[in-house]
Amino acid sequence: MSFLEKAYLPAIFKGMSITFGHMFKKRPTINYPEKTRPFSPVFRGLHILNRDEEGRENCTACGLCAVACPAEAITMEGAERKLGEENLYREEKYAAKYEINMLRCIFCGLCEEACPKDAIYLSETFAPSNFQRKGFIYGKDDLLIPNPKTDPEAYAKAKGNKKRNG
Repeated sequence: MSFLEKAYLPAIFKGMSITFGHMFKKRPTINYPEKTRPFSPVFRGLHILNRDEEGRENCTACGLCAVACPAEAITMEGAERKLGEENLYREEKYAAKYEINMLRCIFCGLCEEACPKDAIYLSETFAPSNFQRKGFIYGKDDLLIPNPKTDPEAYAKAKGNKKRNG
C-alpha cells in the first residue's frame, strides 16, 4: 500500500465528490401543504360509498365487501327499504349501518373488487390523522359521496380523476 492509500485520502476525496455532487441536484422533497405530489394511477386512499346519477345509494348490503376484507375492517347491517324511500336507495335492501375501521384497513382494494354494484371504491384522498381511536371508525355518513343533484361540485371533487363506471 502506498502512503496515500494508508492515509485513506482517495476514499475521502471520493466521498467528498459524491457529497458535493448531491448538493447541486434538485431536491426530491415537496413542501406538502402548498404543493402536492401527483398520485399514481393505482393509488388506494380513503373509501367512498358511491351513488348513482340520481343521488340514490348503490350499496345493497350484500356483504361481499365485508367477506372479502382480509383485515375484517368492514361491518354492516342491512335493512329493507320502506315506501317513499325509492329516491334514496336503488334496491329494496340497503345498508342501514356501514362502518370501516381505518386502523384495521390495509387498503388492499379487495372490497372494491368484490362489490357487484360498484358501491365502494378507494379514492385519491389520504387518511387524515386523529388523536383518538374512535375518530378512525368511519360511519356511513363519513363515507357516502355527496349527492350529485344537490351538490355537483363536491360530487365531482369526491369522484376524483379515476375513471369509474357509476
